[in-house]
Amino acid sequence: MAEHARVDEFLTALLAICKPLESFEMPLLDAHGATLAEDIYAGERLVMKAGSRIRSTQIGLAASIGRDHLPTRPHPRVVVMSAGPDLVEPGQSLKDEEEYETNSWMLTTAVREVGAVAYRVHSIPDDEAQLQNLIEDQLVRADLIIISGERHDDSFDLITRTLSQMGEITTADVAIEMSGRHNYGVIGPDKTPVVTLPGDPIAAYISFELFVRPMIRIMLGAATIHRPSVKAKLSKAIESTAGVRSYIRAALSEDGRAVTPLSHQEEISTLSDATAFIAVGEKDELLKAGTEVTVVVLERRYI
Repeated sequence: MAEHARVDEFLTALLAICKPLESFEMPLLDAHGATLAEDIYAGERLVMKAGSRIRSTQIGLAASIGRDHLPTRPHPRVVVMSAGPDLVEPGQSLKDEEEYETNSWMLTTAVREVGAVAYRVHSIPDDEAQLQNLIEDQLVRADLIIISGERHDDSFDLITRTLSQMGEITTADVAIEMSGRHNYGVIGPDKTPVVTLPGDPIAAYISFELFVRPMIRIMLGAATIHRPSVKAKLSKAIESTAGVRSYIRAALSEDGRAVTPLSHQEEISTLSDATAFIAVGEKDELLKAGTEVTVVVLERRYI
């Protein structure tokens, strides 16, 4: 039976099963995009702080002080798996009851955007033995495994049963509106973290942003693990379900003072259009226009 979990409780449980990867010296070009593991000094002056992302300017700075290597956290290796016998690869024709597989494409590239190495594996078998073999094959190249698969209860239950035979797994029903059940735990000889996300693409992406992205940031040894948040005023009223949190896809104004909820929240296009989430608390059912709300900033993009 799934345990009921608040968002903050669930995140705490996930962060407890991951840790920063071991650091090592990397050649300058290879270190690009990784996370700096130690402070870097030029003489007695601090020039680069541990936990920062190594970008082109940091590479240039390192070269200018004579360093050809940098102490870095390696890019975590993340395997993204997607389940569902009714899911079809893009580019093929659809038959009755079928739909295009979305999550593995979206989640794989979302993983890369965080700074990790992502491997995409589509079409999980519907047999426990085959599924276990597939996951075990992936463990050799994984620091984290993400599985998306709750289009139907049977696919989620199959994944849960299989993972439970491979390690310590907990099922949680997270209190987020329009979300679903999640699994988390560690599997295999190296106790590799694994998380399963809802099959609905919108729910899967929200869970990725709230839970999986911080896990990857922890593995990177990043100084900050959360997206930035700001206070902004609603341009129009929004409604939410009591007892659960909601994350409303929205557009943040250029000055960051106003936020506009996007129409048709049930459509996946809101994910590509959104530059922010409006975080609505469990006790809020109606927020009027002009109300100041907490906004999670996804990206600074303006038209």
